[in-house]
Amino acid sequence: MQGNEDIAQKIAEHLLQIKAVKLSPNQPFTWTSGIKSPIYCDNRVTLSYPTLRTYIRQAFVSLIQEHFGQVDLIAGVATGGIAQGALVAQDLGLPMVYVRTSQKQHGLENLIEGVVKEGQSVVVIEDLVSTGKSSLVVVEALREAGCVVKGMVAIFTYGLKIAETKFQEAKCSLVTLTDYDVLIREALDSDYISQPELESLIRWRENPEGWMTR
Repeated sequence: MQGNEDIAQKIAEHLLQIKAVKLSPNQPFTWTSGIKSPIYCDNRVTLSYPTLRTYIRQAFVSLIQEHFGQVDLIAGVATGGIAQGALVAQDLGLPMVYVRTSQKQHGLENLIEGVVKEGQSVVVIEDLVSTGKSSLVVVEALREAGCVVKGMVAIFTYGLKIAETKFQEAKCSLVTLTDYDVLIREALDSDYISQPELESLIRWRENPEGWMTR
């Protein structure tokens, strides 16, 4: 689910301007999962722009208050959601933890770093959602620790069907500041991409695995 339309458009515009999002239909990127993608998103870049960083923090706070109400804890997904999670937690006056998507191989081998208490309600902060696999590892870790996960907020989602299905199966609500549809529409309106490139980007989202074979 996407939040406010005006916020979604503004953030999409800024992500393109600072080159946090790169669109390259003719020379696709390769994800860790092996999926060939015409789009690459690195929202960590937003932290280098104070005005945009503040805007995202404020938008996250509004999103959490509107969709999830009062919560006890903010959890950032390592590593992209850690900084944003800390900023949001500071603004809301809440404790914060961060959660790895895989167990570290030394020390205490923790997934969760920080203090969690059984029964705490928590909202998870993520920078982006692709297939949803790693994001939901964090949700499950918090649930196993006894937390009540109210949902997840993210800056951006590709809106892939596989992610939607996984979040539904996990019974976890996902709300984002902007999304793929808004982003590619803004990219076309700003002449960042051409109409044929837009059509290629739409085909990719419909069938990421088979997109390169067409």
